[in-house]
Amino acid sequence: MANPRSGAKLLALAFIGVCFCVGISIGLGIRSKRSQATDTNNLPNEFVPDPNSPPFIKEPSYTDTITIQAVGDVIPGTNFPNNRLPRDRNQLIPKSVRTHLKKADILFGNFETSLTNYSYTTKDISRGQMFAFRSPPSYAQMFADVGFDVLNIANNHAMDFGLVGFADTIKNLSAVGIKTLGHKNQILLLQAKNISVAMIGFAPYKRYNSIHDFKTAKKLIQEAKKRADVVIVSMHAGAEGTKALRVKNQTEIFYGENRGNAVKFARTMIDAGADLVLGHGPHVPRAMEIYKKKLIAYSLGNFLGYRTLSTKNETGYSMILEVKLNSQGDLVGGKIIPVHMNRQGIPYIDKQLRTVKLVRYMTTNDFPDTPVKINKKGEITVIN
Repeated sequence: MANPRSGAKLLALAFIGVCFCVGISIGLGIRSKRSQATDTNNLPNEFVPDPNSPPFIKEPSYTDTITIQAVGDVIPGTNFPNNRLPRDRNQLIPKSVRTHLKKADILFGNFETSLTNYSYTTKDISRGQMFAFRSPPSYAQMFADVGFDVLNIANNHAMDFGLVGFADTIKNLSAVGIKTLGHKNQILLLQAKNISVAMIGFAPYKRYNSIHDFKTAKKLIQEAKKRADVVIVSMHAGAEGTKALRVKNQTEIFYGENRGNAVKFARTMIDAGADLVLGHGPHVPRAMEIYKKKLIAYSLGNFLGYRTLSTKNETGYSMILEVKLNSQGDLVGGKIIPVHMNRQGIPYIDKQLRTVKLVRYMTTNDFPDTPVKINKKGEITVIN
């Protein structure tokens, strides 16, 4: 016959054991939750999005893609030294063009004017081929309404009205939610869908990130690659005008100014980790190439130049470059949406496809071995 006291002891020991196990489980559960919260709040820097961007929902996969749209040189008229502005600023970019600009995750352009009321220019406009552009600060809202996310200010006109005009431009664009690109040592971080994007702007001038300083430029790209999935370079480089249509792997000089070797610079940036190079400054479209599976567009041409930029011959040929990239920065597909500027410098969708024909011709001749294919509709693919 069993001892009643022994049975009671066994039951007590069993109860204590169950309580101990439950206590451990609860403690581990609480500790686990605390660890998850800590991990979320202490993500490595390269996974932290731009403070103004939405948080990551999930890590990007190879199937994730983003759409980048880019246009070239933008000057929405000037009121200096005389008034060359439209009656209605909204006519500067017609609705037919705006419709095409609504398809991007990131919309980019090269901004070659000052948004300021400051009176004093830094340029001697009495000299030939010397221009100073100043546009009303209120025009910033138009670019926000169109959908621009980023405007490059690393060029030869952003400082037309000195540091005051430069600061005003940045302030006025920022007030409507448009980020400026090209500041010294700047890596602009953006979030597009589930993909983090870094953008860096370069120009031939020391006040910006210089296209002549390859060592510093490579360090910026390498740092950007640590912080983002995709790295995009904005490159203001090359001579200007219809005599500068062709891309050559050599230094270009324009009015005594060293405008860099665009081919060498662009390829070096891709070697350092860049995924897309967007060129501007020559005021005409130029060829494109695929280098190590990455797209280089050597010049996007003029886009908007109301009574300021020449529209004669190829200077009136324009485009909206649309590029689809995966989370590795590789080209998934793209398109040249052809645009033509009228005599006043206002862009319209070009049904004659003049820019497509021009870029196809120059790409075939300047980079005959490049694996990029541009068909007659302007669709861009990579030949395997």
